[in-house]
Amino acid sequence: MQTKVLLNVEDMPRQWYNLAADLPSPLQPPLGPGGIPIKPEMLAPVFPMNIIEQEVSTQRWIDIPQEVLEVLWKWRPSPLQRACALEKALGTPAKIFFKNESVSPPGSHKPNTAVAQAWYNKQFGIKRITTETGAGQWGSALAFACSLLGLECKVFMVRISFDQKPFRKLMMETWGAKCVASPSTETNAGREILAKHPDTPGSLGIAISEAVEAAVTDGTGSTRYSLGSVLNHVMLHQTIIGLEAKKQLAKIGIVKPDVVIACAGGGSNFAGIAFPFVNDKINGAEIDIIPVEPTSCPTMTRGPFVYDHGDAAKMTPLLPMHSLGHDFIPPPIHAGGLRYHGIAPLVSQSIIEGLVTPRAIDQIECYEAAVLFARVEGIIPAPETSHAIAAVMQEAKKAKEEGKEKVILFNFSGHGLMDLTGYDRFFQGKLTNYALPASEMGNAIKELDGLPRPKVVRTGKW
Repeated sequence: MQTKVLLNVEDMPRQWYNLAADLPSPLQPPLGPGGIPIKPEMLAPVFPMNIIEQEVSTQRWIDIPQEVLEVLWKWRPSPLQRACALEKALGTPAKIFFKNESVSPPGSHKPNTAVAQAWYNKQFGIKRITTETGAGQWGSALAFACSLLGLECKVFMVRISFDQKPFRKLMMETWGAKCVASPSTETNAGREILAKHPDTPGSLGIAISEAVEAAVTDGTGSTRYSLGSVLNHVMLHQTIIGLEAKKQLAKIGIVKPDVVIACAGGGSNFAGIAFPFVNDKINGAEIDIIPVEPTSCPTMTRGPFVYDHGDAAKMTPLLPMHSLGHDFIPPPIHAGGLRYHGIAPLVSQSIIEGLVTPRAIDQIECYEAAVLFARVEGIIPAPETSHAIAAVMQEAKKAKEEGKEKVILFNFSGHGLMDLTGYDRFFQGKLTNYALPASEMGNAIKELDGLPRPKVVRTGKW
C-alpha cells in the first residue's frame, strides 16, 4: 500500500489559482470612510503596489516568480500521506489522505505566502515589514522569509500566545525578527487598549492595529505591513497546496476526493487546500468542503455576514465577511491561530453560495483527536490542525455508518512541537469546552450597528 505520494520539483505548480475569477457571485468591494469603495492606491501606505495588484485581481492564473519558486523548493512539493493507521484505529472504510504542510522550516503552511510577500516587498524597495501573529506560526514564517530575503521584520504577538508559547518568540528571534507582546506600549493603539483593559489577553484585531500603525507611521516610507491570512492575495499564494494535492491524487488514480477539510481562523490554510476543489465543485463535481473552527470563536457558524474592520482600531478598510465584531476578545484557548474575529471574504462568499459548509468543534474533542492521531500516525498536530483532524474523524465514522469507501483529504497545516503547553494542560484535565454565549456574541456585534451592510447574494445552485 502506497502511504506517501511525492512530486518531483519540476512537477510543482508554476501558477497560483485565483478563486475570485470563478465565484458565481463576485465579491463586494472593501469600503473606506463613508462607505465608499476604496481604490487600490488608497492601500499604498500599507502594502506595496505589486501586492495590491494581486489583491484586486480577477485573473484566474497568476505566475509564481522564479525567485519565489527557488525558495519554496527548500521544502516543496510537500508530501501527500495516507493515514492508514488512523483508518485502522477508526475501523473506517474511508481512505484518509493529508497534505503534510508541517515539513516547512517553520513547521506550517504559512511560509507559502510569507516567502511570496517578502519577495514582492523587496522588489518594491521595501526594507522592513511589520505584522501580527496569534499562535506564532505566521510570525515565525515571516521571520523565516525575511531572513532569507534580507528584510527586517517586526512581529506583534497576541499576549496570551506570547506568554503560552515562548519558543515561538525564540524562533522569530533566531531568524532575526523582533517580537513584542500585543497590546504593547509601542503604538497609540496598544496604549489605548492597555489603558482601558490592562489585563487583556490581546487579540489578533489589536495586534493588526499595532502592526499597521507601525508601518504607516514610518516617515521614511520603507516599511510596509504584511498579513498572514484573510486577504485575497494570501488565499492566492496558499493554493499551491491544493494544486499539488490534485496532482498527487491523480498520480495514484484518484479523480477527486469526496470530502476536503481544513481548520479555519482567517482562512488561509483552508483556502490553500480547498479553493482548487471549490473550482471543481463550481464546475459540477460532488465534493463536501468543510472549514472547521472552535466553538469558542464561531465566526463562520454563528457570526453575521457584515461589513467590518479587520482590526480593533479600525485602521483597515471594511471587508464583507462573517464577523464577531472587531472589538471581540476571544477566550484564551490554545488554538491561538483560530481566534480571529472575521473570516476571509472569499471564504465568506463561498459559504453564502453553499460551496463550503463550516463546522464548529469543542476544544476537548479536538485535543482527543490530536492525541489519537499522534499515537497512531506519529506526528503531533498543532492545536489549530486538531480541529481539522476532529472533523476528519467525524466524517470517517460517518462513512463507516454508511458503509461507504469515501476519500477524505485534509490539510495538516502544522505540527504542534512548539505548542506542547496546551497538551500538558489537556493531560492534566485543565482544559474545558467553551461555547461562546449568545449574550457575549450579541454584545460583540453591537459595535457593527451603523456600518454599511453587504448584500447577501447567492445563485442558489448549491
